[in-house]
Amino acid sequence: MRKPMIEVRPTPEQRRAFARYAVLQKPKWRTVSPVSFAVPADLFPAVPEELLIGSTIDGHRYVSPVEDAQLGVQPPARLLDCGTCYEENGEEVHPHPECPARSELASLGATVAVFGPGEGPGGPVTESPAREAVPGEPLPEIPAEAYGPDAVPLPEPEPEPEGSFRCDGCDREFTTARGRDMHVRQKHEG
Repeated sequence: MRKPMIEVRPTPEQRRAFARYAVLQKPKWRTVSPVSFAVPADLFPAVPEELLIGSTIDGHRYVSPVEDAQLGVQPPARLLDCGTCYEENGEEVHPHPECPARSELASLGATVAVFGPGEGPGGPVTESPAREAVPGEPLPEIPAEAYGPDAVPLPEPEPEPEGSFRCDGCDREFTTARGRDMHVRQKHEG
């Protein structure tokens, strides 16, 4: 069984240094093209960071923590157990109402940081008491100041025309053209 390989395409400045490093490995790493190397996946973490900065790894630019530190880029926020919420600057951020952690905090009477429309990490955050959503209940109105200065309201959707839409294949009637078209695709085509 062949080992999984990772294709590394070093920057032109690092290509010779990477080739020297590849030749020293046991077994030697092979080349995939004149500008890229096949690195065994289990050995990839041992490649020196300075050889990878700016490289393309399996077709994607390598993101280096060393390079990020030089550019002053903050490390990514830590993802919490629910998979959507995260920790940023030492505080938990729960941007979605169905988060189990957020529900637990609400049951304790805590306030939770939530994003308003168009806000994201590093943007303004408002404090709002958490509450459970009720199915069928309309969402609260969003105040105009929550939107950015360049926000444009969405146009109202066009209402469906009144009447019935008859299927030409079986004379069944539908209340919408979309319903009729879906029926035709499912029952009368192919």
